[in-house]
Amino acid sequence: MTGAASPPGGSTGNGLSALAGGVLVVGTGLLGTSVGLALRRAGVDVRLRDTKAEVLGESVRMGAGRVEEPGEGPAALAVVAVPPEAVGPVVADVLERGDADYATDVASVKRLPAEQVRARLGDSGRYVGGHPMAGREISGPSGALADLFDGRPWVLCPGEHTDQQAVTRALAVARLVGAAPVTMTVNDHDDAVALVSHTPHLVAALMAARLADAPAHEVRLAGPGVADVTRVAAGDPALWTEILAANATAVRAVLTDLRGDLDRLLDALEGSEPGRSDLYQIMRSGVDGRARLPGKHGAAHTEFVTVAVMVDDRPGQLAQLFADVGAAGANVEDVRIDHSPGQPVGLVEIDVRAGADQPLRTALVERGWHVHA
Repeated sequence: MTGAASPPGGSTGNGLSALAGGVLVVGTGLLGTSVGLALRRAGVDVRLRDTKAEVLGESVRMGAGRVEEPGEGPAALAVVAVPPEAVGPVVADVLERGDADYATDVASVKRLPAEQVRARLGDSGRYVGGHPMAGREISGPSGALADLFDGRPWVLCPGEHTDQQAVTRALAVARLVGAAPVTMTVNDHDDAVALVSHTPHLVAALMAARLADAPAHEVRLAGPGVADVTRVAAGDPALWTEILAANATAVRAVLTDLRGDLDRLLDALEGSEPGRSDLYQIMRSGVDGRARLPGKHGAAHTEFVTVAVMVDDRPGQLAQLFADVGAAGANVEDVRIDHSPGQPVGLVEIDVRAGADQPLRTALVERGWHVHA
């Protein structure tokens, strides 16, 4: 069922009954702690495990669950949230020791863990690969959020030998944390994330690296466009090295196609008279590609209208602005804040649906805000 929305996981109601034995979260970094927080929010008993006592302690203090106790019976499901190269061995250890009846994981590659588990356990069927398409540029439990997975795809990759109960329990986790489950094969998953996650991260890193040794007076001119393009480059280099190495074949295929596009672009820019037609086609293809990205809550992509408001850089201004936006009856689809270099002001860009922009502009001007035309 490549790319299909997942089927119902049996008569499990809201999913709690499928996880009656509790969930063991192994690895309490950003994703593991976020899973724990989201499951605790849903009323699930969550046990936590981590090899680093200080990381485990912080996760417990945040409310993601409790430290597992020696001699406890098996959890209904283990969610393994460790770096990609360690997923397979950890899953195998958990299942061999009987720490959980079934196991899933949250790693961003699926082919490698599946091969590792099969090498240790054969076709036992007690493991199903998983990957929530959510994350942040910061790592560790302190960056965890209970709503990190709300509305985000959560990919499950069952194989021909996977037990239905493994899928049912992993589906229950995905639904209880607010995600939208999707099923794919491991190969289709790794190809897909190479396109929409891994290669974009590399491109962001390459662009950000151009800034490292650039003259200060040039970097000082950077605005929100550069910040948007390079945002994900702030991710943990060690973790991303593992991810890229584990999915190297699929990433190389996307990069090879991208190199062809770069060669076309270089050719178009060569000489005293750039190839305007080629440049236009390249830019046009970018517009078309971006339009295919899913919109809010996974719906079809929608282009919004931006209302830009100048805001003084002092306490209470943002709160007042959003209060006035709410009073105007506008629904904020997205928001961005750009601080003016060397100035005590910032520009708040508020995205709303077409047709709602002019009433919002009028209402904000009436309340004394400086709104850009």
